[in-house]
Amino acid sequence: MAGRIREEDIAEVREKTRIDEVISQYVTLRSAGGGSSKGLCPFHDEKTPSFNVNPSRGYYHCFGCAEGGDVISFLMKIDGLSFTETVERLADSVGVQLRYEEGGPERPTGGPRRPRLLEAHKLAQAYYADLLAAPEALAARQFLASRGFDQAAAETFGVGFSPRGGEDLHRHLRQYSFTDEELVTAGLVGQSQRGGHYDRFRGRLMWPIRDTSGATIGFGARRIFDDDRIEAKYLNTPETPIYKKSQVLYGVDLARQAISRTSQAVVVEGYTDVMACHLSGVQTAVASCGTAFGEEHTRLLRRLLHDHEEFRGEVIFTFDGDQAGQDAAMKAFGGDQRFVSQTYVAVEPDGLDPCDLRLQKGEEAVRELVARRQPLYRFVLGNVVRRFDLDRADGRVDALREGAKLVTSIRDRSKVDAFVRELAGMVGIDPDDARREVRRITDRRSHRGPGADLPSPRPASRPDDGGLPTPDPRDPRLAIERETLKLLLQHPHLVAPAAGDIDADDFRHPAHRALWEIVTRLGGPAAARPSWVADLAAATQEPVLRGLISSLAVEPINAAREPDTGYAAQHVYRLQELTVQRRIADLKSRLQRSTPGDAEYNRTFGELVALEQQRRSLRELAVGGA
Repeated sequence: MAGRIREEDIAEVREKTRIDEVISQYVTLRSAGGGSSKGLCPFHDEKTPSFNVNPSRGYYHCFGCAEGGDVISFLMKIDGLSFTETVERLADSVGVQLRYEEGGPERPTGGPRRPRLLEAHKLAQAYYADLLAAPEALAARQFLASRGFDQAAAETFGVGFSPRGGEDLHRHLRQYSFTDEELVTAGLVGQSQRGGHYDRFRGRLMWPIRDTSGATIGFGARRIFDDDRIEAKYLNTPETPIYKKSQVLYGVDLARQAISRTSQAVVVEGYTDVMACHLSGVQTAVASCGTAFGEEHTRLLRRLLHDHEEFRGEVIFTFDGDQAGQDAAMKAFGGDQRFVSQTYVAVEPDGLDPCDLRLQKGEEAVRELVARRQPLYRFVLGNVVRRFDLDRADGRVDALREGAKLVTSIRDRSKVDAFVRELAGMVGIDPDDARREVRRITDRRSHRGPGADLPSPRPASRPDDGGLPTPDPRDPRLAIERETLKLLLQHPHLVAPAAGDIDADDFRHPAHRALWEIVTRLGGPAAARPSWVADLAAATQEPVLRGLISSLAVEPINAAREPDTGYAAQHVYRLQELTVQRRIADLKSRLQRSTPGDAEYNRTFGELVALEQQRRSLRELAVGGA
């Protein structure tokens, strides 16, 4: 149907959706006091959490990158959805029946919508799981049994079997009114050059790949028949609107709560390794899907770990002991600086992966593998040193140089000296020689300038093309203004009784003044509706104002207890008192430039006396409000 969603339905979706519940599917949130939550921003890399969520106002804001808005804008940005798609998705989850108005903009027709693609995957996963019990899936069941997994394990992880026919899934999903375009876009069905359609996965053992919310978004498929015409051992869903392999970790749906609770994540190399770990009691295990562990995977884990300077966890990589495992460890060490958490590596002496380890030595051996972890830097350092012939002087020099490069990249500077001694012991040289080499490399790097390897900092707040300047939330001169505006956005009913005498001139900062003008245009705090914050944001297209609104909506109130009308009134009166003080300062300056006794002087002096009385009255009212 053409048309736009009715505004009252959109408002109902906003009102019924808990923004913290939606965002917690992507970000690990912890209480920040005052009913707000805090976590690591999903939109930029940071080591100290500055992403705030205020459920009572239905808003989020990052004080690091200035992203902010309501639950609709959050999903639009993080999942790449259109406004209509986002509202429809939320409406489905909270049970709101949407109505559309004729004459509005057309709904998007540029391809299948995300809910349809997710529904197709949900049905496909159930279909594959049912077929695992079919006679033609005997080889698939035998493979699972050979790896130590029974029917209960298959059900826990949703493992299934794709039939060999070639069009079975296609026909099955067409019964549910899915179009060929939807199934091809979902990556479940392929299209031949002649225009025909075929199942992308045929005769394979199927693992559903799910996002953090538990929704199936893709599949990993293992070859089990010798006559499979596709030689690749594993096939994965191609890139689709809902599946990006660089942003997905297998098992994250089962591991996310344990990762958040224990502040530990175990990164393994395959689907069966994840299964073996979880069944052995290591419930924090995840794996990348058909690609190397990369930057986007790091960002996802950091959000789940709540990885920041104030609360450090640990990330444990498991690698095979062969050359490929050593290469993977070097690659992981190269991305180590993106973690605040300590990074470790767990390598089984006999070179067994977690699945084989569980099969041959039992579940306790898997748990011991993780418990015996060693710092990643030490594993990598040992691998680097072993590449050189330490019986030769030139070999020891080369080993020292390469090892020193690793030591200088260690984040915790308090441990550098201990690592230098360790390197010296590995190479067989005097520790002072190792220290000199580390200093030489450090000095050479320092000539590049501090922070040369770091991203460019955000530019200082300034007006863009004549727009509003961004207020500094740490400016003490603006503290009362900011706190009053926070109350105005978060608790308008508390501010309303005392807000009648507030004037735009009470706000010194242009952005604060502009925001108050929007408030008055919408009828003042007494006219606030449940969608108050969203109404204010919708009333301006100025980026600075929209960012200010989202930040004020989530920033904690500076009160030791729940604010009441007295607390709100105190800030209103203090705001007005500061305005009077500024006027008093202006009058005193004018008196100094006037001649005592003349008419101008006497008139100014009279105004000053009146203003001093007004200031005292406002102070008394503020104290009474407190």
